[in-house]
Amino acid sequence: PTSVELYTWQDTAETPSQARLASLAEALRLPSTVDRIVFVVGPEGLTPSTSSAAPVRTFDRTESGFAIDAQVGNLHPMVARRLELERLQAFELERVDAPEDVYLFLGRGKDQPKDVRAFVYAEVRALDSVRDESGQMTAIPQLEQVLGEALSSLRRLEVERGLRLDGGSHRLEMFIRPVIDADRADLARIVRKLAPATVGLGLEQVNVNTKVAREDGQWEPRVLRLTNPSGSGVKLNIDAPSTEPLRPQSPYEQKVAKLRRRGLMHPYELIKMITPDAAGMSTDIPRGEFVEHDFDEQGRLTVVERPSGTNTANIIVGVIKSFTNKYPEGMTRVALLGDPSRAMGSLAEPECRRILAGLDLAEAMGVPLEWYAVSAGAEIAKDRGTENMDWISAVLRRIIEFTQAGHELNVVVCGVNVGAQPYWNAEATMLMHTKGILIQVRGTAMVLTGKQALDFSGGVSAEDNAGIGGYERVMGPNGQAQYVAEDLGEAASLLLKHYEHTYRVPGERFPRSMATNDPVERDVCESPHRPVPGSAFTTVGQIFSDESNPMRKRPFDIREVMRAVMDADAEPLERWRDMRDAEMVVTWDAHVGGHPVALIGLQSRPIRRLGYVPADGPQQWTAGTFFPMSSKKMARSINAASGNRPLVVLANLSGFDGSPESLRNLQLEYGAEIGRAIVNFDGPIVFTVISRFHGGAFVVFSNRLSEKMEVFALEGTYASVIGGAPAAAVVFARELRRRIQEDARVVELESALKEAQGAQKAEVSARLTEARAAARSEHLGRLAGEYDAIHSVERAQKVGSVHEIVNPSHLRPTIVAAIERGLARTLST
Repeated sequence: PTSVELYTWQDTAETPSQARLASLAEALRLPSTVDRIVFVVGPEGLTPSTSSAAPVRTFDRTESGFAIDAQVGNLHPMVARRLELERLQAFELERVDAPEDVYLFLGRGKDQPKDVRAFVYAEVRALDSVRDESGQMTAIPQLEQVLGEALSSLRRLEVERGLRLDGGSHRLEMFIRPVIDADRADLARIVRKLAPATVGLGLEQVNVNTKVAREDGQWEPRVLRLTNPSGSGVKLNIDAPSTEPLRPQSPYEQKVAKLRRRGLMHPYELIKMITPDAAGMSTDIPRGEFVEHDFDEQGRLTVVERPSGTNTANIIVGVIKSFTNKYPEGMTRVALLGDPSRAMGSLAEPECRRILAGLDLAEAMGVPLEWYAVSAGAEIAKDRGTENMDWISAVLRRIIEFTQAGHELNVVVCGVNVGAQPYWNAEATMLMHTKGILIQVRGTAMVLTGKQALDFSGGVSAEDNAGIGGYERVMGPNGQAQYVAEDLGEAASLLLKHYEHTYRVPGERFPRSMATNDPVERDVCESPHRPVPGSAFTTVGQIFSDESNPMRKRPFDIREVMRAVMDADAEPLERWRDMRDAEMVVTWDAHVGGHPVALIGLQSRPIRRLGYVPADGPQQWTAGTFFPMSSKKMARSINAASGNRPLVVLANLSGFDGSPESLRNLQLEYGAEIGRAIVNFDGPIVFTVISRFHGGAFVVFSNRLSEKMEVFALEGTYASVIGGAPAAAVVFARELRRRIQEDARVVELESALKEAQGAQKAEVSARLTEARAAARSEHLGRLAGEYDAIHSVERAQKVGSVHEIVNPSHLRPTIVAAIERGLARTLST
């Protein structure tokens, strides 16, 4: 077959009609071997070298003569081949004006007319890369320029044609024609830099076609594929180019796009995201697999294989595995996923039966259950009523039994959770005994009654559902949501990081240790301490020094000490970071000596209170002091680790706040919960006094509460019923008054006052007041020092309150050794 190009010219700017060009093609009487004619129409003098902007029409030979090639349209067929437009055969294409090297098409599915989308093609013909001093590629200016023009063309299409850009079905294909002298890491870095510009344009995929160097020095074609499955988090794959035709969206895919416009994700798309099967996925989510389960004809939960979107209930049940270096055989869990495409995931008997079966399966397998929750609550229907609520209650009871038996249930809030679902979430993750976590995606909400229903009934609502039960204003500050994620991809990654610290293979008592390059013997005193208000410490060691921190009273940041103790090559997870009024307790899931632990510290610097401050409460959160919400946070943190991993506490505790506000806000109740959590703790406890340890806090962490606890104290720390200063001022007030009265300055001025007359008497009285104040300050300090000298950690060790006094430089190896002793002791029993 042969193609012929004809370059013609005419005086008018209007392109000849298709009929006229078709007639001309027939009139030429070309041989039968010519199956294609390309007309390039332009002004006089038109040549191939000057024809880049000239109108093009392509005609193919058919049985009835030459006919216009609608697929190529007014694009040169060789350009169409270069852009691989043959992959769009299932679409009727309309070319839209665009800048040079950008080709914009509006496509409509031939068999699916409702599938209307934009296809943007762009070519980068020349490029120069920019590299930093280390040789890393940081920019490709030509690529950035062409990308900007392509995205601008797409935005113009939105304005001029009314095309919705929130459908998530449009595509951008970029072709880098020159070979780039860059490795995969360079390319991934550049693409990730450019990715944010593509967000919000409804792009299903952004594909960058280029060539990548292989290890043998040869080049191979590759596609850097950017997708945005969660709606706000770009993921990168490096794949081989595809030659498969692009088909119009199926009804299922149209449903997926419709959900995406509402900020939701179809559960089967979520499954694909949390169980990637391709190596080279640039994401925090490891390779995984999902096996769906559903009821058979006998009502038994069994494995099913069916096309995506053919589920018959609003809940999907399955078994999920994620393969990591620590768990190469896979971390197995049972998963429940709400389906918002079906009545917004409303709940009735079919859904509740599957939830109950999923809970039973997780318990039988001895694995956690994770729940991707989005639900409009109990189904409201004309033919069903209170029986739906009975099924909701049956699930509630099963969740209570499941969590009270020590099983873990984790929840990811994927959308608006109404009514029954928030109560289930609470029973699963918010009570004192629960071990699971709740991750809330920004923009989602947990509400008992939706905004519209509240407004209609005359109740108090907010500007939207997020204002009633969103993370920022409600669920994060009150501690009912433990983590927040920007999107579902980050939420899934957070959940897997949680499992890296907590997952136990059935039959194994503790989560597995991980290899660490951080020496156990490392001296924490050499670790840096970032500046904080009121503190000039630059190293952790200065906190434990008598020269830089006499009496251990100067403020420091507990997170710096915690980071010094934990493994430097393993990032921690901090729970309840945004819990309001609980800032004095810092709780991390961390690794120490390779062992997963719950690492808890008490903030050791004053923190400004947020919001309204009652007149009968403290003006700031005092360093090392338990307040009601921090007491609650401490108890919940301890309970969450019980039966799973060791507990390590770094204590600088002056006791419980006893203000009227604190007592009104359940200080006694939450403080008592700490003691109960220690008594009931199943596993090793390592408690280390790093500064001061006094009062009721001593009681709830006494080693008399648990034989599994080892208590250490650093040299130079203090431990007693009450601190020296309050003891001197209150308990030994009579002794303090006696010393003040016997002070030589006070005695001398009192004698002088008796003899003074007139104006002299007022002067001496003023001097006496100053002397008494000075004497009180000095004698209070001396008396406090005497008390602290007696009630030292050495005395605490003698009476058995402290097991061992440790040099600060040996803090990390001491803790690691205690953890390993506790692990061995637990396993032996």
